[in-house]
Amino acid sequence: MPFHYLEEIGTADIAFEATGRDLPELFTAAADATMNVMIDNLDAIEPRETRQIELSNDKIDMLLFDFLQELIYFKDANRLLLRIREVQIDEKDGNYFLDATTKGEPLDATRHEQRADVKAVTLHDFYVKKIDDAWKASVLLDI
Repeated sequence: MPFHYLEEIGTADIAFEATGRDLPELFTAAADATMNVMIDNLDAIEPRETRQIELSNDKIDMLLFDFLQELIYFKDANRLLLRIREVQIDEKDGNYFLDATTKGEPLDATRHEQRADVKAVTLHDFYVKKIDDAWKASVLLDI
């Protein structure tokens, strides 16, 4: 599994570390980990609706932060659970650009086993870094 939860963090927060061989794999793992905090059965999210997410930032860690916040926004504003289908991350002139295709469906309490209501991504101990030939992120979610 490309992510694991850190149990020793406080009870009002859930922390995880995500890894990937490249940035798209890392962002996908972090998105799945965030969504998995919200619902237990990720595979129950059917690809009924598509949302395109385009973001840019001059820091790769803040690009991930913004991306996860965007997924939480869709859950809060539209009750829409989204999973990554394709993600592309490019760097140009010192800026990072994300173009992601997500698919999902509205939250259905009869099919989606709810776990916790994620309110936000926090900056506490948040990082994205390259270690050898892989990428790693540490994320703390406020629930």
